[in-house]
Amino acid sequence: MSPSTRWPRAIRPLAVGQYRLLTSALLFSLFSAGCWIVAAVWQVVQLGGTPVDLSLVAVGGSVGLVLAVLFGGVLADRVPQRFILLTVEVVRGLAFGVAAFLALTGVIEVWHLAVLSFVIGVADGFFYPAYSAWLPAILPADQLLAANGIEGVLRPTMQNAAGPAAAAALIAIGSPGLAFVVVALVQVGAAAALIAMRTTPVRREFEEEKRGLVSATFRDLSGGFRYMVSTRWLLATLLFSIVLVLVLMGPIEVLLPFAVKDQTGGGAGAFAFALAAFGVGGAVGSIAVASFRLPRRYLTLMILAWGVGCLPLAIIGFTDQLWVMVVALFVCGLLFSGAQVVWGTLLQRRVPPAMLGRVSSLDFFVSLALMPISMAIAGPVGEWFGIAPTFLVAGTVPVLLAIVTLVIARLGSDELAHPLRDEPEEAPASEESEERSV
Repeated sequence: MSPSTRWPRAIRPLAVGQYRLLTSALLFSLFSAGCWIVAAVWQVVQLGGTPVDLSLVAVGGSVGLVLAVLFGGVLADRVPQRFILLTVEVVRGLAFGVAAFLALTGVIEVWHLAVLSFVIGVADGFFYPAYSAWLPAILPADQLLAANGIEGVLRPTMQNAAGPAAAAALIAIGSPGLAFVVVALVQVGAAAALIAMRTTPVRREFEEEKRGLVSATFRDLSGGFRYMVSTRWLLATLLFSIVLVLVLMGPIEVLLPFAVKDQTGGGAGAFAFALAAFGVGGAVGSIAVASFRLPRRYLTLMILAWGVGCLPLAIIGFTDQLWVMVVALFVCGLLFSGAQVVWGTLLQRRVPPAMLGRVSSLDFFVSLALMPISMAIAGPVGEWFGIAPTFLVAGTVPVLLAIVTLVIARLGSDELAHPLRDEPEEAPASEESEERSV
């Protein structure tokens, strides 16, 4: 028995030194992201900004992320991922430092925050594909599920809880500028952890480049799209995710605050408590899934968890009890994050290494593509039809979508033909699809 096998399954990847360093960098990065969100919002408020100003700052980050993420996937398949992640953390640290300087000197304005948010969004667009593509080069395949579970725990606890709490405390004793200073210093820790790591080569063989960089970039992008379209399980899951985001995210982001306020009489604290329940459920679901082997029916259980996980939301519009909303959001977060751990592991196990960066970026892009539309239509739909019917649709339609996806795409037969519980499948060396049947 190797030393690592003596560790509990859910934390076994932490026995690998390189992974511990990578997780440390991720922890610092998530903490600073959570702290930045609260500090930037409060800086806008102190400047006398309006909701439109807050939207401008938020849109800056979203636009930067969407514009960069596909190119981030191309770069992650061409450049050692350690260099990408290190550059991202340095750029984010510089942006936080500029915000601190502008705030402490009293010259900061809303447009400064919008521009800095855009820069940070662009950097984040390069982070996710590089992180996802690098993880299988650091850990053996049988530890990827646990690694994704650890990320699933860190993301809500650091980005949604610890970071915002630290920012609120720093603002209370000082100012948003002080929070910006601390965030910039935290980025030093993220960069230091990545500097201490070893560089691993890109897991891809390149043919002699006969075209320019621009042509090669778009050729790589088209290769990623061809792989997505020709790979049944991937295309079916992403199409399901597009509709799921359209139906779900608007009600949660836009209508949930009004449900808490109007139906339970709660204020900002009650709303924060409801959101925290979703995050805690996500952490519990992530660590629970990471504690076991990848299920045999991994596609079926993953799709059903996403679909059935929405069902508790149907009750939100019909209750005036905050604790009922909290329980519903906890269950939703638990099933959603548990399924997300399986999905991240599935990509890392079944997608060829040479394609993983691009496929991860496509996954991220799809997850964001219809989110603005969902948020834009949720308000009018909630006013026209009411909050209760809107949440009823958000809770029940995903269940039907999940069943239709499993039946039409024949994902049950696919998962039986590609078992992943023990040894991983040998990834194809070429960029051709691993399957052609549709």
